Amino acid sequence: MGNKRRVTPTVYVSVDVEADGPIPGPYSMVSFGAVVAGWDDGEGFRRAEVGAAGFYRELRPISGEYVPEALAVSGLERAELEAGGAEPGVALQEFGQWVERVRTGPEGRRYRPVMVAYPAVYDWQFLYWYLMRFTGSSPFGHSGCLDLKTLYAARAGVPFAGIGKRSMPAELLPDLPHTLPPCPPPGRRGP
Repeated sequence: MGNKRRVTPTVYVSVDVEADGPIPGPYSMVSFGAVVAGWDDGEGFRRAEVGAAGFYRELRPISGEYVPEALAVSGLERAELEAGGAEPGVALQEFGQWVERVRTGPEGRRYRPVMVAYPAVYDWQFLYWYLMRFTGSSPFGHSGCLDLKTLYAARAGVPFAGIGKRSMPAELLPDLPHTLPPCPPPGRRGP
């Protein structure tokens, strides 16, 4: 008998979250964006092309609490979010539908979605909490998250605590601009 392992085809969805505090619930996710990073079917990773499918929403805050310094990181204004941010339930439902669409990759093949981020712990806690709170499910399941910082530490054989983007080899860093995906909802600003 051979040792042939079963491979689950995977689509990697890169996610970035901005929030106005350290934890979801008392504080709000104020925006999030996602883009298809690529696919892996066991034959190797295929990077998505520039301009791959993307998703972006700015959200109405869910509480009155916020940390001004945390909100400032996003560059968004609290009053604008309160007046015109998307309702979280609607935005998260739309996001789940978007992930469902991008699960169909090249050649019409279905892929399991996995969220990736650097570092993922902050982005995952907000996105997963919001998905469960406002839609009752996650298109990534309860554990479909890959932390790129941990992956790098393991592959490079370096201690996790000393890793930062400045210490990583240039060829591993993004070579694309960090911009909003081209898909704002009707009536909202885009890239």
